[in-house]
Amino acid sequence: MTEMKRHHALSLLWSLGNLLKSTFAFILFLFVFRAGSDQAWVFYARIIFYIGICIALISIIWKWFTTRYSADEKAFHIYTGAFSRTRRTIPYTKVQNVSRHTSFFHRLFGVTSIRFETGIKGDDATFQLQVVSVSEAEQLEKRVARHLSEVQATVEGTMDDEQDAKDEKSLLAEQYIETEEQAGSDSSANNNDTGIKGTLEHVIHYRSTRKDVLKASFTSLSFLVLIPILGSLYSTVKDFFPDETVTESLVLTWLESWWVTSLVILLLILVSVGLGIVRTFVKYGDFQITSDDKRIYITKGMLEKTSFSIQKDRVQAVKITQSLMKRMLGLAEVELTTAGSLGEASQEINTLYPFLPVREAYRIIEEMLPSYHVTEEMQKLPRKALWLRLLKPNWLWIIVTGVLAYFKPVLFGMEQAWWMISLLLLLWITTCRVINFYHTRYALNDQFIQFRSGALTSTLFLSKREKVIEIKITRHPLQRKLGLASIHTVNRAKPVMHQYVHDIPDDVAGTFQMWYMRRSNEVQIR
Repeated sequence: MTEMKRHHALSLLWSLGNLLKSTFAFILFLFVFRAGSDQAWVFYARIIFYIGICIALISIIWKWFTTRYSADEKAFHIYTGAFSRTRRTIPYTKVQNVSRHTSFFHRLFGVTSIRFETGIKGDDATFQLQVVSVSEAEQLEKRVARHLSEVQATVEGTMDDEQDAKDEKSLLAEQYIETEEQAGSDSSANNNDTGIKGTLEHVIHYRSTRKDVLKASFTSLSFLVLIPILGSLYSTVKDFFPDETVTESLVLTWLESWWVTSLVILLLILVSVGLGIVRTFVKYGDFQITSDDKRIYITKGMLEKTSFSIQKDRVQAVKITQSLMKRMLGLAEVELTTAGSLGEASQEINTLYPFLPVREAYRIIEEMLPSYHVTEEMQKLPRKALWLRLLKPNWLWIIVTGVLAYFKPVLFGMEQAWWMISLLLLLWITTCRVINFYHTRYALNDQFIQFRSGALTSTLFLSKREKVIEIKITRHPLQRKLGLASIHTVNRAKPVMHQYVHDIPDDVAGTFQMWYMRRSNEVQIR
């Protein structure tokens, strides 16, 4: 497919739908709420609205006519403009993430949308087709995957030849120019014999069941979706009955009898739980995690299908997050940090099923990424780190206490309530610091670094040494006096990912620095 093509004709309808959604509030205000208004500003506002809609419609049609694209064997080419032509080229080697989203609109017309994301900053780093046929989307994705496999096989073959030649030379000639583009391929040890063929068979690591969806609906508190609906309904009733006494008397009449009250509460609970289950089922139903020897594939959704694929060697780190409720139920959320991103939706798409059992999450990580290993044996912080955290001043508490002492608000008839609020806030901060201390763990092994921290929500961070692009070791005066230090790691992502662990022993910080210096032995790319 090397000829230039326009975007799918249905993209015009898609753009028109987005225009209507973005202007719906103005339409509602100007033509519904102010339908019978004769005020001058409403009249002129409608004229401005008409002009804006006309300009937007012309822009949509003009952009469709003047934008074309092509895909050859090595890159995407995007052509824009009519009088001043602009050509943008995105090589396949820069593509890091590929995602497909099939909304109800796409399913209705038998099409989909596809997005190719690179690690480059800016809007021009992405090639996206909002509407494209399913066959063409699959063809584009296979074309990119095939080219990346060929490039990787070529690079690995060149590296093997250079390694053989290097063994015959002196040690003075062993110099490498470091680059992150090909560093640390998860499957480099197995691809020397298989070449570009690889194993194309998908291995299913996880598939959601009805039991998982039910558990997820309660864990995510999605049943609380009924609360804003009831609030909106009550507000609507008050609009019909402006007199507050009428509304209150109507509600009190319904709740006079205890059995009516019980029935209403039971009905609300059942409806709320039902809506929560339906909402979770629509969002996480048919969730599936698969992989082959090169990529990880994630698909989810019932009405709207979302699929995402990522190269295994693009994974920079793994984050396992547990909220308080998830810790009580033994569940966890696993997020893959990649060098590329998908904008605002990247966190949601890079996330594996967010309600995985902890043991199951560990198993899936090690199956998908054989070069990653989650260890449960981690080191605790020394006891003196707890005292350091307790003695550290909290500026939030100081500012809040100062404001309360100045205004001295009276709550529930108590004039001294301000210092009680200050005391409760201090107690809450102290409790969170103690919990954070006991949750904080760290581990260093031959190739991996692993942190865990957090109070109510704990996060486990795991990364390979070759994926950490920068480290920093800091010590403030109190830490130096107590023999403690803080370490800071940086991983490539969009935005750049920073991870911290504070108040570790000083000798561990020195060991960490030596551990990172051995990274030069692993990154050997031109």
